Amino acid sequence: MAREISFVFNGNQVKMMIADHWTLLHLIREELGYTGTKEGCGSGECGACTVIVDGEAVNSCLYLAAEIDGKTLTTIEGLAAADGTLHPIQKSFVENGGIQCGFCSPGMIMSAKALLDKTPNAPEEEIKEAIAGNLCRCTGYVQIIDSIKAVSGFGEDEPQVVAFKTDERDRGE
Repeated sequence: MAREISFVFNGNQVKMMIADHWTLLHLIREELGYTGTKEGCGSGECGACTVIVDGEAVNSCLYLAAEIDGKTLTTIEGLAAADGTLHPIQKSFVENGGIQCGFCSPGMIMSAKALLDKTPNAPEEEIKEAIAGNLCRCTGYVQIIDSIKAVSGFGEDEPQVVAFKTDERDRGE
């Protein structure tokens, strides 16, 4: 059975007919033609298909397309500016070696963006938790975490603690 849905897709209002059985991944890749979102496992285990729906990172292979009605959907293609300027998270992945074969990158970046939108100064433990559902075949987790940490700003508002070594002469004794 078909139904009409309306949603915001990468900043643009979309209205279209869909089949009830379509997943969001199918809608994005096959119907809208945006192939940055990848299908890895098709069962919600790898995170390659991660997109952001109303601020939450979701596995689009498990999310029914009908559920997007009235919501806001952002894919990896929606992050860069219209002139092609990369989003800071994308740029950081490039600069810090977070992109290796690239298959997991869209999902990792979208998971990171959802986290940093909520917690701009996310510490490493929260970063690890946010990407826990995303698998990297190249085992580039160190570079991926470093890429996210580079834009997280964690600790920037913290006062710098400097330890000085003193001896008796410095204490006036």
